[in-house]
Amino acid sequence: MEIAGKIQYQDRSAFRILKNKFAMIMIVILSLLTASPIILIIYKLVIEGYRQISLRFVIENTPDTFAAMTAVASGEKIPGGIANGITGTMVMIVMAAAIAIPVGVMTGIYLYENQGKFLANLTRNISDILQGVPSIVLGLISYLWVVKHVTMGFSALAGSVSLSIMMLPMIVRSTEETLKMIPLTLKEAALALGTPYHKVILRVLIPTGFSGLLTGILLGISRILGETAPLMLTALGSNVINLDVSEPTSAIPLLIWEFYNDPNMIDLIWSSSLLLMIMILLLNIISRQIAAKRK
Repeated sequence: MEIAGKIQYQDRSAFRILKNKFAMIMIVILSLLTASPIILIIYKLVIEGYRQISLRFVIENTPDTFAAMTAVASGEKIPGGIANGITGTMVMIVMAAAIAIPVGVMTGIYLYENQGKFLANLTRNISDILQGVPSIVLGLISYLWVVKHVTMGFSALAGSVSLSIMMLPMIVRSTEETLKMIPLTLKEAALALGTPYHKVILRVLIPTGFSGLLTGILLGISRILGETAPLMLTALGSNVINLDVSEPTSAIPLLIWEFYNDPNMIDLIWSSSLLLMIMILLLNIISRQIAAKRK
């Protein structure tokens, strides 16, 4: 009986080990399948896009169709670059951040301080709904509000407004969740010392949760970096560097769309996409490093 029990126990142990190995193999296979599209996309962008990457690519404006066609026919690199798109992207990102960060952080603080109240719950629900609204809809709203009635035309300002609306939900929720992670005793200690309420927020809560707030801001920026649809309805695009926020300006996603419509600019599509991917990747890496440090 004892020998039979040992044999049965060994059989069960072997079966468990076999199941564990099978489960591990399946997890590895499914993980590779999940990651393979991203790996293939990055590989394709690097292989096709590195040829045009150079100093000229980031300091010169986009070429015209004739110059691109001549270069392609002779087997040379397409002259010019996407400096107008890089400049326009930076200008609109900075303005969008200047609009969205104060509003988003203050809204997140309000939601944290008024949990359970009707207006706070309503604001939270609206923020969640706004996060799921298609970007083209936000672009259309910005067109009707800003382009038609404020700037009276396409402009970098209108584009930044549409991008700031897209950033808001991410900043609002990250601010609220970051403040929830701060020990309540820290706030109570500051109030017990007679610190005014506004100083508790400005000098205790925000500095303590700064890394979490910055992570949400960087994730919000990385989200809007690659948006094209709202900019088509607001910023329109420009072939030259334009720092006037009341005039049409370009952006890297807009240039990618324009290059797609011109068969002579195919090489610039891959290079622009590669540069945009690198920018977004760097922002995500920075945000992950900040989040890891906070944890």
